Amino acid sequence: MSGFTLHDLQCFDAVIREGGFQAAAAVLHRSHPAVFAAVAKLERQLGLDLLDRSGYRVRATEAGQSLHRRAQAVLREFEGLRTHAAQLAMGAESELHVVVGDLCPRPPLLGLLGRFFAAEPGTRLHLHFEAVGGPAERLFDDRADLILHRIDKGDPRLDWIDLGTVPFVPVVAPGFLSFAPSRAIRPQRLRDYTQCVIRDSARHSPQRDFFLVEGAQQCTVADHAMKKEIVLQGLGWGHLPRFLIEDELADGRLLSIAGRYLPGRREELVAARRNDRPHGPVATRLWRYLAEQAPLASAGTVSAAARASAGPGTRRAKR
Repeated sequence: MSGFTLHDLQCFDAVIREGGFQAAAAVLHRSHPAVFAAVAKLERQLGLDLLDRSGYRVRATEAGQSLHRRAQAVLREFEGLRTHAAQLAMGAESELHVVVGDLCPRPPLLGLLGRFFAAEPGTRLHLHFEAVGGPAERLFDDRADLILHRIDKGDPRLDWIDLGTVPFVPVVAPGFLSFAPSRAIRPQRLRDYTQCVIRDSARHSPQRDFFLVEGAQQCTVADHAMKKEIVLQGLGWGHLPRFLIEDELADGRLLSIAGRYLPGRREELVAARRNDRPHGPVATRLWRYLAEQAPLASAGTVSAAARASAGPGTRRAKR
C-alpha cells in the first residue's frame, strides 16, 4: 500500500463535514473532480470503502467514521503547525487594532492596555470604540485583532478570556414616571415614555435589539455616558451598566425599576480573538497578559473597576 497524502485526508474530511463533493470542493477552493479523485485514491490506497454513495448525500461507512475520527486529530495538528509557522514569519507587528465595546468599564481596561503598550514601543495601538454588534463585525471583517465585548461563545471561530460580568439595571430619574416606581412595573406601562437605547454601530450585520419595549418612542445615542445624561435629565429611561450609576442609585438621583417583569440583564464581558487566523508575537503577548491580569474578576461594579484600575489582579481567566 502506497502512502496517502495530507491533501487526500483534507478532501476526505471536507466531504464528510460538508456532506458532498461539490460542497467540499467549494470549501477547499478546488474543483469537484480533484476532490472526487483524491477521496477515490485514498480508498484505493487503503483498500477500504470510506463513503456510502448510494443516497442523495454521501455518508461515511463504519470504516470511514473510524478513519475520520483519527484524521481530524492529524489535521488539527497540521493547522496548529501552519499557524505557528505563520506567527514566526510575521515578526513583531507594527500595529494592532483593539476594539472596546459599549459595555466595558473603560478606566480599568484602558489602564491595562496603556500599561501593556507602554512596554511595546515598536507597536502602534489603534483603539476603536464600537457598540452592540459593531465589535464582532469588525473582528469578523478582519478589521480588529482583539475585541473587549460580549460574544457568542458557541462560535467555533473564537477564543475568549472571561473578564467578568456587567449587570444592566433599568432606571429612571425621580418624577419621570407619572406613577410611583415599583418592582411590579410591566413593560407595557412604559410604552408612553421615551426609551433611550444604544445605537448599533455595525455596518452590515443584522441589527440586534436589547431591552426594547415594543411600541415605545426611542431616543438613540452612541454610548452609555450620553445615555446616562439623557436619563438623569428626565428625557427618557433605559438600561445602564451598574458600574456607571452606583453613585446615582445610592444618592437617589436615579431609581431602579428592576423587578419581575423588567429583570435587567447580566452581560459576560470577554476579550476575544479569531482562532482561525495567525497571531503575531505582540498580539500573542497581549493575549497572555490579559489572561494573567484580567482585572474584572467579579461583577462589573464601580468597586471592582476601582480595584482593577489600582493595579492588575492575578486571577487567570478562561481561554
